[in-house]
Amino acid sequence: MAEILGLGVTHYPPLSGPDEQMARILKRVLDDPALPEALRRPEGWPEPMRRQWGSDAGATAARHHREALLSGFRNARRVLDEFNPDLVVIWGDDQYENFREDVIPPFCLFAYDEMAPQPWQYYRAANVWGEPNDKTFTYKGDRPAGKFIAASLLEAGFDVSYAYQPLHHQLGHAFLNTLLFLDYDRKGFPWPVLPFQVNCYGRKVIAQQAGARTLSEQAAEADLDPPSPMPWRCFDLGAAVARIFAASPYRVALVASSSWSHAFLTPKNHLLYPDVDADRTLYNALCAADYKTWRERPLAAMEASGQQEVLNWMCLMGAMNALGRRPTETSYVESYIFNSNKCFAVFEP
Repeated sequence: MAEILGLGVTHYPPLSGPDEQMARILKRVLDDPALPEALRRPEGWPEPMRRQWGSDAGATAARHHREALLSGFRNARRVLDEFNPDLVVIWGDDQYENFREDVIPPFCLFAYDEMAPQPWQYYRAANVWGEPNDKTFTYKGDRPAGKFIAASLLEAGFDVSYAYQPLHHQLGHAFLNTLLFLDYDRKGFPWPVLPFQVNCYGRKVIAQQAGARTLSEQAAEADLDPPSPMPWRCFDLGAAVARIFAASPYRVALVASSSWSHAFLTPKNHLLYPDVDADRTLYNALCAADYKTWRERPLAAMEASGQQEVLNWMCLMGAMNALGRRPTETSYVESYIFNSNKCFAVFEP
């Protein structure tokens, strides 16, 4: 009998490194010659940002930030262990990793048989686990499940792409970090995984290689790429996935993975801090199961707020709305100095 668990998490890269590196994106922005002089020092920052920076350049805040994120991940893992799914579907973005100039699909299911990434080949900095550069993680895929959901979506009018093997990258960090962090305590990850890519970075996926660009490095308007899928389309796709699995024999966990507003994507804040107000609005709507607010959020507003990656969560919101679910647990981790705000959510069957 079909049962569906919903989870929302983040794949925040600095969590894999030491606390002293957590503010590295902010420090890079502070070194940018295009940043207004008044913003180079805490005196020119919003008061909550100054408070988080403190007298130790954010060291205390970094420790608290890690504790909050680990609390969210350990709770999500506890729920996942108790649910014990047949399959874990992860909505995540690709940041110029597997998809590049040769093709940028709006949506793509990775119907792999197996994934064997070596994360520390890509991220050469020290990791918090002390794992060697050649450490390999092996995750089970599920090609039949991938073919089933791709075929069902195509029959329902959603023109999704699918792949049986990687193109340029074994597993982009949105998916890989999600798996690493859900297994932060290194118990293993025993369930088959179906990564489901969403082109969240849209206009900047090639133009800026979906990267953290400073004010000096912003692409010109004429050089930007076509947009992401519309938020309402992501929402509706998530709803279709929920309906398809609800009529199937699968016991499935649907996982959305992303941080919310990103400082390096928010030019109205000089790329210095995320759009806290916009994220609080979405979080309040999440807590109230106000899915109408989510589905009606315009892409232009999400781009202006640096919320591109929230399109992954838009898929989850559509799925939970289709199932008539309210969140059973939520937590919101806000930060002005660590690039992005984060959210965790659980939707129990």
